[in-house]
Amino acid sequence: MAKHIENEVAYYYDSHPTREDLMGESSLHRDLIDYLVQVLRWLFHGQVCAIFANLNFYQTANFMEYPLAPDIAVIKGTPFRYLRSWRVGVTGPAPQVVFEIASDETWRNDLEDKPLKYARMGVLEYFYYDPNERTFDRKTGRRLFGWQLDAETGQMQEMVPRPNGSLWSEQLQSLLVPQNDMLRLYDAQGNPRLTQAEAEAQRAMLLAEKLRSLGIDPEQLI
Repeated sequence: MAKHIENEVAYYYDSHPTREDLMGESSLHRDLIDYLVQVLRWLFHGQVCAIFANLNFYQTANFMEYPLAPDIAVIKGTPFRYLRSWRVGVTGPAPQVVFEIASDETWRNDLEDKPLKYARMGVLEYFYYDPNERTFDRKTGRRLFGWQLDAETGQMQEMVPRPNGSLWSEQLQSLLVPQNDMLRLYDAQGNPRLTQAEAEAQRAMLLAEKLRSLGIDPEQLI
């Protein structure tokens, strides 16, 4: 039986592996997820926003419900906290944005089934990216796909990419640009979205250039 604790459920798959948990993960797949999480955290620093990687999301009180566990989930307006899983409507709202990074085992499900599943959850934007040199989708060779939820129909509408394959995210206010095995984010002016480490390095470089323009050697200040 399900164990209820103040409207919480002890879900079976929070303590047992899902099919996805048992699959291998390439270093390319993991590195891209880690990079995007860092970019998104810095993008929303100073704002209330929770960003999760591979967290189980549920929609019912059925303790045997099979979860959706997006590679990345962005939930604006909700503070981050450490959780075992997330029940939509109880723990908090559905993510506004989710990302799935393609793998050999999941890419077809990501492209064909996930748009419908995320629409049912109430996700506003869903992005799929294939970082592999030879893309899994042989028909188009596209790396980046995106969908936006239609408020009237409750269905996901596929986004039309720009000539360079990029897509604009309203929720992130960012242009998503496929660049070989990386997915980069840019603001509306074409400036790259950075990680905190990249932003601090850029600031240090600009400060050093400013000091040199004033005739000060920044190396002498260390």
